[in-house]
Amino acid sequence: MPMARIAHLPARAVLSVSGADRVSFLQGLVSNDMTAVAPGHAVWTAFLSPQGKWLADFFVFADPEGTRLLLDCDAGQADMLRQRLSRFRLRAQAEIGETGYAVHAAWGGDATMPEGYPAAPDPRLPQAGWRFLLGHPSPTAHADDVDYDRHRLALGLPDGARDCESDRTLLLEANFDQLNGISWTKGCYMGQELTARTRYRGLVRRHLLPVTAQRELPPPGTPILSGTATVGEMRSSRDGAGMAMIRNEHIHDTGLTAAGHAISVQVPPWFSLPAKAE
Repeated sequence: MPMARIAHLPARAVLSVSGADRVSFLQGLVSNDMTAVAPGHAVWTAFLSPQGKWLADFFVFADPEGTRLLLDCDAGQADMLRQRLSRFRLRAQAEIGETGYAVHAAWGGDATMPEGYPAAPDPRLPQAGWRFLLGHPSPTAHADDVDYDRHRLALGLPDGARDCESDRTLLLEANFDQLNGISWTKGCYMGQELTARTRYRGLVRRHLLPVTAQRELPPPGTPILSGTATVGEMRSSRDGAGMAMIRNEHIHDTGLTAAGHAISVQVPPWFSLPAKAE
């Protein structure tokens, strides 16, 4: 098997949650089960508004020293996330701070994870590879964040605020349920009621899916048309690959266009439309 490609991801930051109540504190706020976080096992989760809309998502690692949870998040959202989480501390023994960790991804082959640093398989898909945190950008990285962006677009993985709209996107629209980003058994958390209702009542009308074109794709927010009807909207893209929010009934349409040019929806093998509620 070839050696994995390794890239430093400079658009990511790492927050820490320390204190005796760090697990229970996060457990009541995020969509996934914090008791599952362990050395070598990261969890991908979302932080929602009380109304159940996406605000942020991040990977949670266990500190090898066993004293902190480490949140691999979008650097542009780190301050917002730290401030919002801090509002819920109340009497919990939990402290939220910044770290100097540098986030890395490895994919496409065998990779030796650094000893003494947080590392785990990407919990979303086996094909996504590994994520690990170092005290500085790795001098052995031979790929970059652009290479990684192409990799995640090919897999159809969302990238935080580039693909989800703050206080608007539902987790099931962005496929968190199909990418191991939600626990259905952990109990209550902020926004849990709407998330559960959209699942059990089949209320999800659109989904975030990869799209391709024979040219550079248009910017986020560009309408996607089927004939003259708007059936979706562009999200992040790079060159001829991107992500788009598409209404379910048009996922398999031919003849879709964006900014006057043909695009095609590439339904990933892991994706399936939810059964309609009876």
